[in-house]
Amino acid sequence: MGFSFGDFDSICSSAALIICPLMGPPSPSSNSRMGIQPECYARNVELNGVILFQPAVLFIHIIALIMVLLMILHIKSKYTAVGRQEIVHFFYFYAIVTIASFFLDSGLIPSSSKVYPYFAAFETGMLSATFWCLLVNGFVGFQFAEDGTPLSLWSLRGTCAAVFSLTFFIAIATFNSLASFSPSQPTALWIIMYIFNGACVAIYVVLQLLLVIRTLDDRWPIGDILFGVGFFVVGLVLIYGFSLTICSAITHYVDGLFFSQLCFLLSVMMVYKYWDSITKEDLEFSVGSKQAVWDISSKEALLSGMSSQGGQGGQGTPEDSEYYSNSVSGQLSPTNSQSMMPHPPAGFHGGYPPQGHGPKFSGY
Repeated sequence: MGFSFGDFDSICSSAALIICPLMGPPSPSSNSRMGIQPECYARNVELNGVILFQPAVLFIHIIALIMVLLMILHIKSKYTAVGRQEIVHFFYFYAIVTIASFFLDSGLIPSSSKVYPYFAAFETGMLSATFWCLLVNGFVGFQFAEDGTPLSLWSLRGTCAAVFSLTFFIAIATFNSLASFSPSQPTALWIIMYIFNGACVAIYVVLQLLLVIRTLDDRWPIGDILFGVGFFVVGLVLIYGFSLTICSAITHYVDGLFFSQLCFLLSVMMVYKYWDSITKEDLEFSVGSKQAVWDISSKEALLSGMSSQGGQGGQGTPEDSEYYSNSVSGQLSPTNSQSMMPHPPAGFHGGYPPQGHGPKFSGY
């Protein structure tokens, strides 16, 4: 496949991209757009009288939405993790891009429709905003602005909105031949889709390698970065280099778009895996399943204190008996149990893991 700067002809002749039906010169016999069709494309299927294009790719989109939902739920459960609110925006954007791609790839919004250029411009703009969001998240670990603060969140949202707006305008102007833009000379759109988006990925990877090497003791997150980059590069090679070969070899059942979307999903999952591996929670403020561990420790500490009091002072005074009776019958928590134990037994402390034990801190 030939690959020339600012030219979609060679790209669209081998890869069934969303913008390809909107590229190329207009038809000589009418003002309608001919578009650029790939030389080999996947078969379509008919479902209840509706023709669906790229059915295998649609299956990948559904799997991607399910996986993104699971990743978002897990991110939201890590209440004290660094950059939790920033990184979740990346997965929100990716989910929006996936939904838009589902309707455009399937043909549910036909390319001949008048609204197709606007949906294609929306998908292109959200894609660039997603790459930009990933880049901004690369700076969160360096704490230029404290994560989770209005400054950090609104800086992320504002810049992503600006990138989306700029890309959407350039895309729709290119599709509709507005101002000096033209579908036959889509250089500006080509620069955004390949140079700008690629630069965002490259800078993000460099920032995370610097963060792991200079800040963390654990080197395993580097493997997550390399796997993510590997899946991303393989996806690009499959769709732009071997899509025609794959389509011909499998007799039009799937093309390179199917395998590329699968690789892109795996690379997004590695972004989540990397973030999860470098963020640690403060167990003192964690909730959910870890609460049971704290309750057990608190009860054991209280019972130990009661045993030592009983051994030293016999039955104790009525006030002491009423004090411990009310404490045991009430709701126990790490806070009130410690306040009921002014003198904990030797060797006990409320932290986890015990001092001198447990893994070495490797998060932010």
